[in-house]
Amino acid sequence: MIIRKSQRERALRRKVPMFKPQDTLDRVFEIGIIVKGLNGLAELVGGLLLLFVGPGDIHHLVAVLTQGELSEDPNDVIARYLLHTADGLTGSALLFGAVYLLLHGAVKVGLVIALLLNKLWAYPCLIIVLLIFIGYQLYRIVLHPSVGLVALTVFDALIVVLTWREYRRQRRIPDRSPATDSVPRRAVEG
Repeated sequence: MIIRKSQRERALRRKVPMFKPQDTLDRVFEIGIIVKGLNGLAELVGGLLLLFVGPGDIHHLVAVLTQGELSEDPNDVIARYLLHTADGLTGSALLFGAVYLLLHGAVKVGLVIALLLNKLWAYPCLIIVLLIFIGYQLYRIVLHPSVGLVALTVFDALIVVLTWREYRRQRRIPDRSPATDSVPRRAVEG
C-alpha cells in the first residue's frame, strides 16, 4: 500500500514533457502546429453545426450575410460563390461535410496535442496525414485551382518539412524512453 501511494505521488509530481522551441525554426514549427490545432477546432465546431443545421437554414444565413455586399456589387465573386455553394447543399452533402469536418478536425487536434506533449509517434503520423491532405489538395487544385488552396498546400508542405526536421531531432535525443515516449527532463527544460 505504502509503495503504491509513493509511486502514485511521484507520477503526479512529474511534469508532462512539453515541446519547447530551441530556435527560430522550432518556433515556426510550434506556431504552425498550433495553427493546425486551431483549424482542427474550427473544423470540429463546423462539423457539429452542419449536423444540426438544415440546408434551408444555411442558405438563409448565407443570403443574409451576403445581401449587403451584393447590393453594392451584384457581381461580387466571393458573395456569389457562397450563395452558389449554399444552393448546392443537400442533406447528403451536409452529412458528408459534417463527417469530413469532424474526422478531419479530430485527427488534427489529436495529433497537435500529442506533438505538444512531445509524443514521438505523433511526428510520423502528422507527416503521413498531411501528405494525404496534400495529395487530395493537389487533386483539387488540378480540377479547380484557387489561391487559397495553393496557399494551404504550401503551408502544409512547410509543416511536413518542419515536422520531419523536428522528428529527426527528437529521435537523436539520448535516453529517450520508448516505454513512456517522453523526453528526459534535461532535454525539454532548457
